[in-house]
Amino acid sequence: MMILDSFLIRAALAGVGVALAAAPLGCFVVWRRMAYFGDATAHASILGIALALSFDTSIFVGVLAMALIMATVVSTLSGRGYAVDTLLGVLAHSSLAFGLVAVSFLQGVRLDLMAYLFGDILAVNANDLMVIWGGAFLVVGLLWWRWSALLTATLNPDLAHAAGIDPRREQLVLTLALAVVVAVAIKVVGVLLIAALLIIPAATARPFAATPERMTIIAAVTGAISALGGLQLAFMFDTPTGPTIVCLAACLFALSSLKQLLSKT
Repeated sequence: MMILDSFLIRAALAGVGVALAAAPLGCFVVWRRMAYFGDATAHASILGIALALSFDTSIFVGVLAMALIMATVVSTLSGRGYAVDTLLGVLAHSSLAFGLVAVSFLQGVRLDLMAYLFGDILAVNANDLMVIWGGAFLVVGLLWWRWSALLTATLNPDLAHAAGIDPRREQLVLTLALAVVVAVAIKVVGVLLIAALLIIPAATARPFAATPERMTIIAAVTGAISALGGLQLAFMFDTPTGPTIVCLAACLFALSSLKQLLSKT
């Protein structure tokens, strides 16, 4: 695997893999207005990292498990008298705080906390690439399999019930996919920027898409351009790679919004 000997090639492949995983899921996040949900799940991953290191297990497994637990708790409590935005705010910030405190108690463990908060795409190795692309294929395959049911449940839950589709089951599918994306993206953009990579490419694609399928394709292309272009800009200007990727994505969103405004005048 001589091509993977270059850290820049590994970083580029990692960025594209995360973009492909995040793009279709990000469209559902935008359609369902689940932005805070993604943020809370990402913040919980720091606690998952601390628990994984404490029990000497895989960080991917710890992050995935904690993301699933967070998503399940939110889904359970949101229908029991708690306002969803308040609940997500409490859980997101408290889980991040507990995670940071738990990390401080770890003894004999060398941990680059900044890499987990903001990503360290340049440190991606071949094993990380296998996890990232495996997660991307899993998420894309899962959404492809449930695409029609997910769209129906998203657009009209009553119609979904009439068609024999359980909206709560489709919500569980999205929860699982979101947990996988958080687990694979943490190495690339970090905990604090995962939600941005989910939402911004999808929001950028929205004005250009006439169909849901086209929106996911444009979002994937936008995410890949952001990852590759951000990597190049970070290399040129010696800036943090994860934030630079998100900054480029934000610039593309600004151009998309400007195009939409001009088309309405």
